[in-house]
Amino acid sequence: MKRLYTIIVAILLSATSFAQVPEKMSYQAVVRDAAGELVSDTAVGMQISILQNTTTGTAVYVEIHTPTSNENGLVSIEIGMGTTSDDFSTIDWSTGPYFIKTETDPTGGSNYTISGTSQLMSVPFALHAKVAESVSSPVYSTGYSPELGGYVFMVSADGKHGLVCETIDQGYSSWYNAQNVISNPSNHSENGQNYTDWRVPTRYELAQMYSLKTDIEAVGDAFGTKTYWTSTQSPGDSNAYMTGGVYEETAWRQNFSSGIQYNSYAFTLNEVFFLRSVREF
Repeated sequence: MKRLYTIIVAILLSATSFAQVPEKMSYQAVVRDAAGELVSDTAVGMQISILQNTTTGTAVYVEIHTPTSNENGLVSIEIGMGTTSDDFSTIDWSTGPYFIKTETDPTGGSNYTISGTSQLMSVPFALHAKVAESVSSPVYSTGYSPELGGYVFMVSADGKHGLVCETIDQGYSSWYNAQNVISNPSNHSENGQNYTDWRVPTRYELAQMYSLKTDIEAVGDAFGTKTYWTSTQSPGDSNAYMTGGVYEETAWRQNFSSGIQYNSYAFTLNEVFFLRSVREF
């Protein structure tokens, strides 16, 4: 009678590109005969099963290999690349534990006289990450997303990242005190209070909000004819030193009636304008 001694069960993260998730595991074993002699340079028949929950659990994946051992009796296979009617990529690694069962025919056939079962411990986690990512990475488009705190007005090409604006004003304030007002949860909508990373929008971001003014107003407060602070600063009066005046900086503002942005230094950073905050996702 021959015996199978498993020496390595491991995942090798080999993929065709860096960003691709691997769909296989590298498995190695040494085959010896009843006398303890190596079964060298011989074709070996192997059936691999992935069992769920217990060592006798349901086989969620089964495949067949016929590797040839080397001079040291070592056989190497890629689980996920054998002959099968199953799909290795559909295994949900989050519903484990999982066990790997190996059945071996040292003569190269399918009369499997050697078997062994062991639990997959840390191995599936790289593959489990693929399942988790597909579950936890929804794709968004421009529109109202209360689960993100407000209205998505800018979105990346893949729909997974972007900017959300609040559906109500956070009040009005000087530019210097704007972030302090925005950080107060009581100044936010019910959905907006679920997040603490709101900030003053940039000049460009506020212009994008203005372009979607009607849609944003449909799910929240009206912008009306109000003027809002941006976080983008602008130089003050460059002639102040020559005229003896006080040089004071300002920041860009966006008027939601005309759509025009202003940076007139007639209004300094101490002036009071409205606030509508944004956050990233």
